[in-house]
Amino acid sequence: MTENAPRFPFFHEVPAPAGAEGWESMYPYYLVPSDETRAQEDSGFWFADTMHWSRGVHPFDSIGAEAVYLGAGQNSTRIFVLPTALGLDVRVKNGYVYIRPTAVTDPAEIEARVAQFQERAGHYYANWDDLYAKWKSKLTAAVEKMRTITFPELGEYDPIEVVTEARGVSTSWDVIANYHRLIDEFFVIWQHHFEFLNLGYGGYIVFFQFCKQAFPDISDQDIARMVAGVDVLAFRPDDELRRLAQLSVDLDVVSIVSSDATAADRFAALAQIEAGQQWLAEYEASKDPWFSYFAEYGFTHDQETWLSDPSIPLQGIARYAARITSGEDLRRPVDQLRSERDEIVTEYRGLLSDAEAAQFDELLGLSRMVFPFIEEHNIYVEHWAHAVFWQKAKELGAFLVASGFARADDDVFYLNRFEVDEVLADVVQSWAIGVPARGRERWARTIDERRVIVAALQAESAPPAYGVPPVEVTDPFAVMNYGVTTERVRSWLGAASASEEELTGIPGAPGVYEGAVRVLRHEKDIALIEPGEILVAPITAPSWAAAFSVAAAVITDIGGMMSHASIVCREYGVPAVVGTGYATARLKTGQRVRVDGNTGVVTLLGEAA
Repeated sequence: MTENAPRFPFFHEVPAPAGAEGWESMYPYYLVPSDETRAQEDSGFWFADTMHWSRGVHPFDSIGAEAVYLGAGQNSTRIFVLPTALGLDVRVKNGYVYIRPTAVTDPAEIEARVAQFQERAGHYYANWDDLYAKWKSKLTAAVEKMRTITFPELGEYDPIEVVTEARGVSTSWDVIANYHRLIDEFFVIWQHHFEFLNLGYGGYIVFFQFCKQAFPDISDQDIARMVAGVDVLAFRPDDELRRLAQLSVDLDVVSIVSSDATAADRFAALAQIEAGQQWLAEYEASKDPWFSYFAEYGFTHDQETWLSDPSIPLQGIARYAARITSGEDLRRPVDQLRSERDEIVTEYRGLLSDAEAAQFDELLGLSRMVFPFIEEHNIYVEHWAHAVFWQKAKELGAFLVASGFARADDDVFYLNRFEVDEVLADVVQSWAIGVPARGRERWARTIDERRVIVAALQAESAPPAYGVPPVEVTDPFAVMNYGVTTERVRSWLGAASASEEELTGIPGAPGVYEGAVRVLRHEKDIALIEPGEILVAPITAPSWAAAFSVAAAVITDIGGMMSHASIVCREYGVPAVVGTGYATARLKTGQRVRVDGNTGVVTLLGEAA
């Protein structure tokens, strides 16, 4: 970088928000920028991972930043040995998570890593279906093991069975052991998460690069459409909502299911009639596991699932029931997508020589084989596993209250994972000795201080990046998943020509649509979107599927070609522009725009009424 080249602020140049001074002490030291690591941090480009952490993280919730990027790094750098990329380095700055791609640039090192990667990844690609089936079993077993973890209250004495069975170990030790199990299982699950994910992306990226070289004028959109029409587990929760909506119509209980009453009152009313009881039985059957589904991405303890807030799935069911009643066909246009997909494949394959076509077929087959995991893995990890993890963490918080150590169930989230270990040691040792816990007042003061700090951090939005940007963003994961492109970085720096008439992003799903926008920031607001409106959101989680079936087009601030919004919009046949950066800030509900999902351009047509 030249001396006067534009850059983002360095971590050490940006002070804490007012009221958040001392925030660094809340997190493990290695997640926080420091004098010791300043040279490394100042030389890198760090962008905000607001896709997964949309707000400043509580101290305990920072475990996710550790587990995620440990798993990513191990699988990229040490296990499968990706040739041109190591792991993603991670820091927490003013409560927000930032990551830095780490490239391999030395040709000799790349060559050595290629040989390792071909052997290791080749084994997985050659045995994908069998290994993927085993992966599902491993993840399911890990979630079930986590579900068995308990934190029972400490009584006056140990149970008599400790004596009669000659156990020799107090049941109080289970509290500490189970906490360690909880943390360990979380880290192990995230290592499994990346066991297949990087290979899934890698398989698609190799096909993508082949197409770019063989067909210089091909659009990113056409490459992505060649793997469309997939049938993955990620659509199952939404399919369950549609099924329950159809059943409510068939049983003539739509008026109850769709009423304005609370979820509890609707369930009570349904329980009073035979048809309602039948519907409730089916609802119960759908809940496990399909409603262990977060309204957001599941990376913080304060996010709701469909189980914890049944008003969320009931909202989707009611919307679908209304559309069924009006005669709409709710099926995804899978046949049409596959027909269009096959036409694109035939067109481009016809431009190749026989040898090139054989390679094209092989890479396309690999891409279609691995692609489902890219969208499917989050059901197992971010939803099912995280739902259990956060529930157990909340049970731990309740244990600390019952033990007289904490004052509120959520106090535990204002301690990082190492501090929780200290607190549990204090609680168990004090109980064993028969004296009051020694840190109750100390930690009460700390938690009170941190409540103020976290509130101050979350009151501020995350700057998009820190450090020295590359001349070109070439990291495929940054581009395809996060939508961090060269153009986006230039717009963050103010170097791109900003237009008052349009927003630019990444063409997520093909098609063009003009209409009024509906700006939503949370899944709970989905009921506000009307048919024909354009959904505008910071990002969409898998649980937003009901909105995709209503929205005529989608615009997001965050995301790339392989983000959830892009994949699902292609599958639902909804035009989408993702990764615009500022759509939720620039657009207002009611404003008219044209969404061009072919080019990635959103044109502003008129102000909101």
